Amino acid sequence: MMILGVDIGGSGIKGAIVDTDSGLVIGERHRIATPQPATPAAMAQTLKQLVTHFDWQGPIGCGFPATIHHGVAFSAANIDASWVNTSVEELFSQTTGRPCFVLNDADAAGLAEMRFGQGRNRDGVVMLITIGTGLGSAIFVNGQLHPNTELGHLKMKGRIAEHYCSDAVRQREDLSWGKWGRRFNRYLQRLEFLFNPDLFILGGGTAQRFDRFEEELHLRAPVVPAQSLNQAGIIGAALYAEEQVDKHSNLS
Repeated sequence: MMILGVDIGGSGIKGAIVDTDSGLVIGERHRIATPQPATPAAMAQTLKQLVTHFDWQGPIGCGFPATIHHGVAFSAANIDASWVNTSVEELFSQTTGRPCFVLNDADAAGLAEMRFGQGRNRDGVVMLITIGTGLGSAIFVNGQLHPNTELGHLKMKGRIAEHYCSDAVRQREDLSWGKWGRRFNRYLQRLEFLFNPDLFILGGGTAQRFDRFEEELHLRAPVVPAQSLNQAGIIGAALYAEEQVDKHSNLS
């Protein structure tokens, strides 16, 4: 099935058409800067621009930077606070005129990696961490997702983790890759102590520079970059939309 997958972040809204059977992105990815302030009305209009760019008529899957429960946002870490208690699915569907299905952005990236990437056919506990404006997390146990974990909000050095070692912090504090990598290693070590994963997968744009900080990571579990790198969120959002379309079809 062909579905428009969208990865919504604090700095950019990226989309592409995805073949959900193969996990391949068809054609070029398109990116539009996230509006500031990132209010519901402004972001919905930006999504509509993206849909218009692709002249898209079908279902849309969206990875969104918040805890999402039955389509409703219950948090708003790197977007406007007015998103809390907003039905993201309803707003996006009404604004675009297309059926939109929404899940947490890190969970979306995790779905892609578990289906087509580094987590494929992996049992045990797999943790995916997305590194960008914030830190996203997805946990899978024997291939099953435990959604909305938000482990970027663990406390680290008196701050929440994503204010200590996200990519935005690396840039804002002008940290070298080595110094930032040591911070990020402490974060992964904390997760390893708490969850004892069998594998860490790193997603987001920073995963493309894994070789710049890999030597700073010292953990029992293997740490690997996401196979689909910065496109994992787009692919996973499309996979989620396909699953929801199938579910609704079976109910009708």
